[in-house]
Amino acid sequence: MKRLLAYSHDTYGLGNIRRMLAVCNHLVDAIPDLSILLISGSPMVHSFRIKSGIDYIKLPCLSRTKADGYAAKSIGVDLKETVDLRSDLILQTASRFKPDVLLVDKKPYGVEHELRDTLNYLHTNLPDTKLALLLRDVLDSAEATTAVWKKNRYYEAVRKFYDLVLVVGLQEVFDLSKEYRFPCSTKDKVRFCGYIGQHDKPQHRTELRREFNLKTEKLVLVTVGGGEDGYDLLKNYLCGLNPCGSAQAFDSLIVCGPEMAPQRRADIGQIAAGRAHVQVREFVNDMLGYIDAADVVVSMGGYNTICELLSLHKHAVIVPRAKPVEEQWIRAERMANLGLFRVIHPDFVTPANLRGAVAELIGVNGKQSLPPSLDLAALPHIAGHIARLLSDAPARLQVRAPLREMARERYFA
Repeated sequence: MKRLLAYSHDTYGLGNIRRMLAVCNHLVDAIPDLSILLISGSPMVHSFRIKSGIDYIKLPCLSRTKADGYAAKSIGVDLKETVDLRSDLILQTASRFKPDVLLVDKKPYGVEHELRDTLNYLHTNLPDTKLALLLRDVLDSAEATTAVWKKNRYYEAVRKFYDLVLVVGLQEVFDLSKEYRFPCSTKDKVRFCGYIGQHDKPQHRTELRREFNLKTEKLVLVTVGGGEDGYDLLKNYLCGLNPCGSAQAFDSLIVCGPEMAPQRRADIGQIAAGRAHVQVREFVNDMLGYIDAADVVVSMGGYNTICELLSLHKHAVIVPRAKPVEEQWIRAERMANLGLFRVIHPDFVTPANLRGAVAELIGVNGKQSLPPSLDLAALPHIAGHIARLLSDAPARLQVRAPLREMARERYFA
């Protein structure tokens, strides 16, 4: 049986863990006799459906303090101690699991370089292990991203350690290797896989809509991902609705997200109680089904949400995050230029213009069509690349240097 070790750093929101689980779930279905061990710092990993053939190891949580800044989230120790603990757990896992392929999400050296010891260990002691880096279509602005990659020596890491860079996006939408000035040694490893589509359309739209007990024939879903920074969007949306007792042309379902602060979630509930035809929920574990049940979706511009909207051909108003990174704004603007969504910059959103955009889409008949060049087959493409890496991997070798000796060198050198 072949073994794949997947690393998802997961310090903020739900996007990274949802995307990595989608990849892992597809891989165990598509590749026979594959065993996957996922290493994640997500506090929500236990809430998602994980298929047979996949298990996970939970790392201590980190939280993001600013662009590329982190802090320990829960265990009451400083950042260095937390990162050292995470690094040790990852190294120990890799040495014992002996993966044929290591799949790394986003950061070539991991958060705070916590993968560096593991990469060096595999390079020296398990040189036949193949490495693949998984990147979103957009990371941040070109200026910010190239500065981070140069500072952290990510270009060098990709050149030295990685066999492939798998981009879940399209070159014609955002040419990551060109925008971020990848050198030839790195650019040659890049494979654009398309976007992660949802090809199994939910079958319970009617049941969900019946569950909502709608007062009208139209439903607007408002979702802000994890919710940690979604309060302003939800408040703007709710303040644009009519008060209770007034006519309202549509129902609204608000999903706050599990990471919204309790007081802010309570504030949203209080505002919603005074508006017509509004229901509020903290978290749903079938977001795809809820998107399918809606006529219009209002959301931020996270990668997974965008892919779900594209897959289900949904009308949507996107109010993307623009700080501390511009990833969501860049993606939303490119998609708006393709005619896929309505986009409002977060600095200029108001209750009035958000209400107007929703009302306009509510009145649109028919389905929004996808441009013919938009590829939503990232998962099969990724599976093909991983299968080829696995086919190149020989039988697992015994470790040539004891892990304990490596740890001794690390701490006592």
